[in-house]
Amino acid sequence: MAAFGADAISAKDFVKKAGEAGAAEVAMGKLGAEKATNADVKAFAQKMVTDHTKANKELMAAAKSKGLEVPTEPGLMHKGMKEKFEHQAADNDFNEDFMEQMVKDHEAAVELFQTAANDTTLDPELRALAKKTLPTLQQHLADARKLEAKFDDKE
Repeated sequence: MAAFGADAISAKDFVKKAGEAGAAEVAMGKLGAEKATNADVKAFAQKMVTDHTKANKELMAAAKSKGLEVPTEPGLMHKGMKEKFEHQAADNDFNEDFMEQMVKDHEAAVELFQTAANDTTLDPELRALAKKTLPTLQQHLADARKLEAKFDDKE
């Protein structure tokens, strides 16, 4: 039973974590689209802005009907991360570091949405949203890993 295991997540927790992660991806995507010197990284970053903006709107609509507030700002950890990237030179190291961060962020997001999708105690609408969003996040993760691997080969 998921109800008492580590696989349960409250609606409030899911909305908070998903909102912060989504806001972070939009902010990081904008930064990546602006600073990346590699066309594939730029395109990936732009896709993050588009896809996560859409997902954030869906999350807000679902959360609103539950009286839950969705964070519109990245969490503290992501804020610090974004600052680091803002001060970094726009070069090949930026591309590689950015993609490395995208892999980490999407591993965490996939885990969060998988937990929510599998949690039978979670609000059905939020659970459905998690199930619907999961394949996109998994695709982002696969794409991010492929791109990151290209940079690892160049060293």
